[in-house]
Amino acid sequence: MRVEKNMNKYYITTTLPYVNAKPHIGFALEIIQADVLARYHTLLDDEVVFNTGTDEHGLKIFRKAEELGVSPQAYCDEWAGKFDALKQALNLSYTSFIRTTDKHHEAAAQKFWKLCLQNEDIYKKNYQVKYCVGCELEKTDSELVDDKCPVHPNLDLEIIDEENYFFKFSKYQEPLLEMYKANPDFVVPQHRFNEITKFVERGLQDFSISRIKEKMPWGVLVPGDAEQVIYVWFDALVNYISTLGWPDDKENFEKFWPGVQVAGKDNLRQQTAMWQAMLLSAGLPTSKQVFIHGFITSEGQKMSKSLGNVVDPFKIAEKYGTDALRYYILGAVPSYDDGDFSIERFEEFYTAHLVNGVGNLTSRVLTMLEKYNDNKIPQLADDKYQVTEFWKKYNDSLSKYNFEECVKNINSFVGEIDALISNEKPWAKAKNGEDISELLYQLAEGLRHIAVALLPIIPESAKNILDQLGTKDLSHNWGKLLENGIIKKGEILFPRLK
Repeated sequence: MRVEKNMNKYYITTTLPYVNAKPHIGFALEIIQADVLARYHTLLDDEVVFNTGTDEHGLKIFRKAEELGVSPQAYCDEWAGKFDALKQALNLSYTSFIRTTDKHHEAAAQKFWKLCLQNEDIYKKNYQVKYCVGCELEKTDSELVDDKCPVHPNLDLEIIDEENYFFKFSKYQEPLLEMYKANPDFVVPQHRFNEITKFVERGLQDFSISRIKEKMPWGVLVPGDAEQVIYVWFDALVNYISTLGWPDDKENFEKFWPGVQVAGKDNLRQQTAMWQAMLLSAGLPTSKQVFIHGFITSEGQKMSKSLGNVVDPFKIAEKYGTDALRYYILGAVPSYDDGDFSIERFEEFYTAHLVNGVGNLTSRVLTMLEKYNDNKIPQLADDKYQVTEFWKKYNDSLSKYNFEECVKNINSFVGEIDALISNEKPWAKAKNGEDISELLYQLAEGLRHIAVALLPIIPESAKNILDQLGTKDLSHNWGKLLENGIIKKGEILFPRLK
């Protein structure tokens, strides 16, 4: 029996990465975090929609396709497949993979435009602005460092001087502030909420939402103006609702929206202010909540092709195992701030917490059940570990998107059981003819709780542990291992590094 069914609706989505480069460890962080939330809510018996996909319009994509001598669509088709391959490599559970070149999405983007236009929030004007192709965003002088975009310092800023359509972002300063005030946990963590609040308080500037088709033909046509295409950010943001069938499938949209969005800190403004203003303009509910994570550096440096330090999640998963990568991403990288990846630190974390931690404990407990109780579960014994408190901390950490804290608590529980084994010395008691069945039950049932807690985090290994314990019970309550249940000791979960 699992936790009580409630059949709440839960919608979680990542941002959509551009298909101009291979998937890297930074996006792996984001999609694994989202996957944990999706799996966690599935275990709560919520009805879950988990969305990800690819952003395929814009100047970066157009130029990359030109450089390679292929059509933008052919280029996107090839690279979208590389991102979809993350599903198997990282053991992801997403239910929807949307591409912004999907015909349904393009129609939805045009419908969204029309709603904003009807609300008199779109107008046309000539303007000149500094533009970062890497960000696909306009840049003010105050945002620049040495006249360079701080996110893409290797790219020269371009000057755009043309007539485009604009969105009345400035109109939504007060509505956004009112929305933030009414929802003080709208953005997690708190320092990102404070950051976006201060940004909006300083005043908002209307932003361009189209490009001249002659200069940049790779985009969704502006409704009623065949000479302009919709700006990539305005188009892409609509994916969060178009993937739910909006505007055609009103029932499914209303069933799951609003949802939770996971995004990197470089997306703070777009996700928590621009997109929310656009929703208000279209007369649609704002997002439920936005979780903002930090960046991952590589051995203390920003990842870049020129430095040759880009971490490939496919290679890491292939060499060390998918669960090893997931555990490091979730447990060793700060949930709210920037983190670092190095092979040395990764291997240290793997050895300390998976080889010597979860893996070793599993082997110890199952070996003792095999040796001292004929491969069977002993009779029920009292809860020695106060699992109610453990699950309270577990649920609290995930509700706050604090994956690092969640893994830390699991590791502490593993350590607690290991310490009990060391202190009680069941092998010595058994040698002296003492009854250790109560102790063995406590160890086995404690291991079951650890496995259940690990299901959203390292799902393959967690299921393996439950299979070895001979149970499918996912309850958070104590005493669910059945007396005389048969264990099935398997291979070592996490091999030592050679």
